[in-house]
Amino acid sequence: MKKLFASLALTLVALVTQAQMVWYDPMQAEGSVMQNQAFVEEIHGYARLPKRAQGEVRDAVWSLAQHPAGEMIAFYTNSPDVEVRYATTSKSYAMNHMPATGVSGVDLYRIDSDGVEAYCAGRYTFGEDGVTYKFTGMPASPRHHKLGYEYRLYLPLYNGVKQMQIGVREGSEFRFIPTREERPIVLYGTSIAQGGCVSRPAMAWGTILQRALDVPLVNMGFSGNGRLEREVLNYICEMDARLYILDCLPNILEYEVEEVYRLTYEAVKHISQKSAEPILLVDHVGYTTFDTNPKNQDYVTAANRAARRAYEKLLAEGVQNLFYITREQMGITYEMAVDGNHLTDLGQLQQARAVESVVRDILHMPKGVKRTQQAVRQRREPATYEWGERHAEILKAVQSAAPKNVILGNSIVHYWGGAHRIENGARVWREKMTGYLNMGCGWDRIENVLWRVYHGVLDGYQAERVVVMIGTNNLGTDSDEDIVAGIEHLLSAIRVRQPKAEIRVVGLLPRRGQEQRVQDVNLRLRAMAELGGYDYVDVGASLVQEDGKIVEACFTDGLHPNEEGYSRIVEQITK
Repeated sequence: MKKLFASLALTLVALVTQAQMVWYDPMQAEGSVMQNQAFVEEIHGYARLPKRAQGEVRDAVWSLAQHPAGEMIAFYTNSPDVEVRYATTSKSYAMNHMPATGVSGVDLYRIDSDGVEAYCAGRYTFGEDGVTYKFTGMPASPRHHKLGYEYRLYLPLYNGVKQMQIGVREGSEFRFIPTREERPIVLYGTSIAQGGCVSRPAMAWGTILQRALDVPLVNMGFSGNGRLEREVLNYICEMDARLYILDCLPNILEYEVEEVYRLTYEAVKHISQKSAEPILLVDHVGYTTFDTNPKNQDYVTAANRAARRAYEKLLAEGVQNLFYITREQMGITYEMAVDGNHLTDLGQLQQARAVESVVRDILHMPKGVKRTQQAVRQRREPATYEWGERHAEILKAVQSAAPKNVILGNSIVHYWGGAHRIENGARVWREKMTGYLNMGCGWDRIENVLWRVYHGVLDGYQAERVVVMIGTNNLGTDSDEDIVAGIEHLLSAIRVRQPKAEIRVVGLLPRRGQEQRVQDVNLRLRAMAELGGYDYVDVGASLVQEDGKIVEACFTDGLHPNEEGYSRIVEQITK
């Protein structure tokens, strides 16, 4: 009888818990919400190639393309509990050398308002009826707003997904994030690229790279079948990528040396005829059993030499934007593989970090040692505007009409002239700034503007002037030295993307209670700007009294200028 009551109690608890959850299906969302997926207009589901590829690519490639390796679903919620339930195409959840959590599981990460990533550990079951992950009791930071975090759900690496639902506690906010319209990195590779043999999906090296750069990455890793085939390359060439990575040597290792050379050469030629974007060739990382199996070393060395010879031939023929990373650069050791070949989490992390270093150079996305030099997104005030949507709007504005003058900044810029629902200085903007595209984002710090520069706001057009007004929101978190170092790093990134534009740096505006500190920062900022060849203007003198305090009549709140405040500084900004 006790067992019966206990069973009934557990059943009631389960029913109550079930009733408290509201479920959302990504395939029922308005518009595409799949991230890191190509052909989103054609694929309604979790595959990696469109239906028309069936019959064009080999059956093995088509079958593997049904595994959503690298794909991700993003959403906002303030629910402390998140559940994921889904059905897979195979009930073989694990492999001999790879756990079920990596083969068929999911991974959840949480991004806070400052863009800081955190891993969410969940309880999971793999059963006859499908897979369930439960992430419960995730506390909100007292510093965080009440409109929720961004969550990123990474999908299985080696099993197909037939249907999926995401559940949150009843009464919670929930919203899918639309597919990012940003050119991806495309990775074409083997089982290692697909994710073999990690413990969980987000530890595949391509996904680690994607998370580090915060750039979409399409995973075209096909276990045992990444062979530089023309049929697959045709689909890869349809993808408008910012970078193509070819990592197929492990699957053509035992081919004749001249065949490895030919395939590498022709793959690069094929892509470079379709796109001028960079291509990165990746050495075979090597078996970790060279000391006990010298034959493996011979195979790897021969294949890598053949690929390197093709690379050098292509360079000699004038192929542009072609790069190479060697086995030595990646530094895989015998502790980093499951079976001497397929990488563990540690091995995947090692390869990801090595490739990241090269990719950052290729894409001009350096990462400094200071926080202000590390590009990161933010979502600090979603009650007034969505930062991600604002970024997307700016990109569309740039694409529709290439601006000649742009102004980057925080809320001081964003509020100016009607770009935000809070509107200050509308008359001044209308009369003096109509030739400028407003690229301000409320609550931005230096590192957030850097993220936006790295993610396209200055790409694809030639500006005459780029004005930068940033740094005041870093006063509460960073030293004067780090603020100036961050702005210098940002200006360098702007110069790379707009080499012909005049880059004008506006000193921090004075703010109530911090007038002297702002003045000290601006002295450092002027010296840096002049040394770097940037145009520097300090507009603060017109906003302070003789005693050094701000002119209160020029501000709405001691920080943001009003109509009078903008009227006093606009001529120096635009002259």
